[in-house]
Amino acid sequence: MPESVEQWWARRRWSKGAAVPYPIGSYRTDWERYPVLIRQYHPDLNHGITLTQVPPAADVYLVWECDAGHRFVATPEEQRSRPGGTRRRSAWCPQCAELAAPRPVRQPEPDAGTHVCGHARDPRRIEADPADDRCYLCRRLDRESLTREQLVSMAAPGSRVAVSAENGTAGAYSWQCPDGHPTYQAKIERILGGKRCPVCRHARAGADRVAVGEAFVSRWAPSPASAAEPELKRRLTERLQLDLGMNAVRVATPFHSHLEVWPDILLPELRVAVEYDTTGRHGLEHVGPRETSDRRKDRLLRAVGWEVVRVRCGKLQPIGPYDLQAGSVTDTLVDRIVDRLGEIRGELFVAAYLR
Repeated sequence: MPESVEQWWARRRWSKGAAVPYPIGSYRTDWERYPVLIRQYHPDLNHGITLTQVPPAADVYLVWECDAGHRFVATPEEQRSRPGGTRRRSAWCPQCAELAAPRPVRQPEPDAGTHVCGHARDPRRIEADPADDRCYLCRRLDRESLTREQLVSMAAPGSRVAVSAENGTAGAYSWQCPDGHPTYQAKIERILGGKRCPVCRHARAGADRVAVGEAFVSRWAPSPASAAEPELKRRLTERLQLDLGMNAVRVATPFHSHLEVWPDILLPELRVAVEYDTTGRHGLEHVGPRETSDRRKDRLLRAVGWEVVRVRCGKLQPIGPYDLQAGSVTDTLVDRIVDRLGEIRGELFVAAYLR
């Protein structure tokens, strides 16, 4: 259970038998990838202990202060996981995040009563047959002729299934389509027959037309996040006689509701993906949960026969065996990437594609 920084420091001094259990700078490498957290941490608010003396996994409450002056208490793990899916700088502070995206005030809806089956009426829905006292969900389930056992069989492994024995309805829990793709927080009418499974819907737009492990052009691929990625691609095109027009690789396991991943640069002939990673404008990119997502993407690529070379800029540390650390896109960086390609696929094989 987390404890105050004073109690934690006293306990570590006793357990290690030293006046300073963690010298200043002990965890500098772990924290330097989080420049926003370095600005938010103040030793004078934490018993004089510097951030480089705190292990990232320490179960201790620390006091933080954002640029707006908000003070709050959080553990190191909570702060490193704070950004989530938000790309605003305010995401590092819980008070700023709440002010930037306040919760909407829901207006009470008029009571429209209930159907004979017990389901609540939706005043916004026009019933197709006024004489039919069954609700939309009941008619949908009747059309699909699904039994309670069939509904339960569609539940994703390990999920909570809310199926009523009386009417066979289901709540917003985890389900899987007939192809086995899990769909989280979806009502049963949205997943029946796989018609609204997001993985199936996205795959029909391109991934289903190629084999697992093949590169292709996807409509879902995002635009380059910075000008450095197109510049690196241009310099690689000048050095290697390869087709760099692909932007997606078909994978075997869904990745964020897609059966494809989108590395920054693809070298299909070598089956190598090149990623250019920075912390971004607000220090949110490729840290915390986003680093976990990067590691999962790399595992999916390696599972289908690809290898990954990540160019880690700034204070980002390597997360793969072939990663490089660099400050900007230069000819020297391109030479280092070509050397890495030789280590992965063999120098003679790579030399055949040099211009």
